Amino acid sequence: MAKTLLYDRHVALDGRMVSFAGWELPVQYAAGPKAEHLAVRAQAGLFDIDHMGQLVVTGPDALPFLQAMLTADIGAIGEGEAGYALLCYADGGVVDDTFVYRLPDRFFIAINASNNEKDTRWLQAHAAGYDVQIVNVSAETYMLALQGPLSAMILAPLCSADISALQHHHAIQATVAGVPGLVSRTGYTGEDGFELYLQADGAVTAWDAIMAAGGPHGLLPIGLAARDSLRFEACMPLYGQELGPDITPLEAGLSWAVDWSKDFCGRDALLKLRLEGAARTLVAFKMLDRGVPRHEYPILSEGEVVGQVTSGMYAPTLDAFLGLGFVPTSLRRPGTEISIGIRDREHRAVVVRKPFYVPAYRRS
Repeated sequence: MAKTLLYDRHVALDGRMVSFAGWELPVQYAAGPKAEHLAVRAQAGLFDIDHMGQLVVTGPDALPFLQAMLTADIGAIGEGEAGYALLCYADGGVVDDTFVYRLPDRFFIAINASNNEKDTRWLQAHAAGYDVQIVNVSAETYMLALQGPLSAMILAPLCSADISALQHHHAIQATVAGVPGLVSRTGYTGEDGFELYLQADGAVTAWDAIMAAGGPHGLLPIGLAARDSLRFEACMPLYGQELGPDITPLEAGLSWAVDWSKDFCGRDALLKLRLEGAARTLVAFKMLDRGVPRHEYPILSEGEVVGQVTSGMYAPTLDAFLGLGFVPTSLRRPGTEISIGIRDREHRAVVVRKPFYVPAYRRS
């Protein structure tokens, strides 16, 4: 099992290490998942997410190649900007969801840990006829995330660039505590924050500097459990649960990431689904009865199983038990009552609007 370069730091911080996507990673630290979650919502948290993968695509045909492979309009992403896009199979199922950065000399793509090798092979298998080079740079790139309303204040003194001028979904080449890399104002928590793609040999230096700078402001290290609850409250999809080979972007509520004006792998299947209407859709729900909805628990309507929970848990910010799951489109309206099968009993729930949580910086 692989270990990140920060393994010893996690152990020293009482990190409880678990296996995840082939890596040994901290699921929580001494403070516990709830305290970590609330720290990100109120102050800031630092995540070691080096298990994530990164690809670089270069060459004269890089743009047309990515336009043919990804659902979103990559041409609309300006230099120094980032955009969300999906890789799809020919039948419309999702290979992976990605963040694409357009830099002066290359396209830089962040991919999911469990799909690192698969995505690389998928793109390379479709590169014939294009003058492109596809290189997996995960080994030399170290990925950290600094998230929360105080993240910019904590990062600013350590960064060589003026991050106060960095807009959301934009990125800039800079150093962090002297470590060169790419600083992006993106994240997977619903909060304002940054994802840092740094030179791998500087990982410990950057981590220590950020922890020291953030300590007086309530910064905590954040494990996998709080990372999951944070993205869940913001209704951000998790590959293998809200996305997968048998789930299309339209069913997952991600049609906004599909540009119909261009051709791309999976377009015909998705267009057919769009015209005919999807039989199921992803909804958010709130428990009315006591009970914790878990991944793969059945969703029922009038006593019949009609779907399945994809993610469900206690949401610390909202002090409620919430869930996501696929149901027939006829049950998608907020206010629709459903039930969740928990230990062979039906527990009442109600469909609600997504997302569960909207951060303060997006409410204005």
